[in-house]
Amino acid sequence: MKSQTATVLVVDDEPKLRALVRDYLERDGYTVQEASEGRAALDLARSAHPDLVILDLGLPGLPGEEVARLLRKTSEVPIVMLTAKADENDRVMGLRLGADDYVVKPFSPRELVARVEAVLRRAHGGLATAEEAAVSYGSGRLRIDAERREVHAAEQPVDLTRTEFDLLAALASRPGRAWTRMELVGRVQGHTFEAYERTIDVHVKNLRRKLGDTPPSRVVVTVPGVGYKLGLEKDA
Repeated sequence: MKSQTATVLVVDDEPKLRALVRDYLERDGYTVQEASEGRAALDLARSAHPDLVILDLGLPGLPGEEVARLLRKTSEVPIVMLTAKADENDRVMGLRLGADDYVVKPFSPRELVARVEAVLRRAHGGLATAEEAAVSYGSGRLRIDAERREVHAAEQPVDLTRTEFDLLAALASRPGRAWTRMELVGRVQGHTFEAYERTIDVHVKNLRRKLGDTPPSRVVVTVPGVGYKLGLEKDA
């Protein structure tokens, strides 16, 4: 999806901040819609079908965390959280709620636009050609269809977030190769920031749980002192 055709919903209770974000996004060709509180954001998300949501967590009334939770029940729209909550636990919680990226205030508007572009590119860019779309690993234990963005483990469908899918797809692109956390951040976030390095562990934990990958893990294997690798061989 080209940024010039994308619609971004900006949810924040500060009018000056919304105006700043709108200005920078519109300069880059985006269509922007705004909401100042959670309920209005949910209504706009349902009616306008934005391509991405920039979501403040410190909203009056319905908190941003609850907005994200309710959005994720019915939609896979990419979410970039924009918040003053800089604590690691807050970042982890945001990722667990399904956020695709997490930007802490005060922030650079130019960097925010770059983050939006990267998230949209990952969401709509695709990961493989149709011929390479469906690949199985470990004698059929794991199957990844990149074209449909579907995963099956032990022949059962697995519901992954966008980031979890991109993480698994990165590992599966080179079975057995050890990936550092920073390399994986670059693959799933589109940029490499040290503050996000440890969040890969959160995604891996969630991914293992959903795949039924119980210790000792065989699908997503920890490489001590390095990061992670896919422990299954690609099927012929």
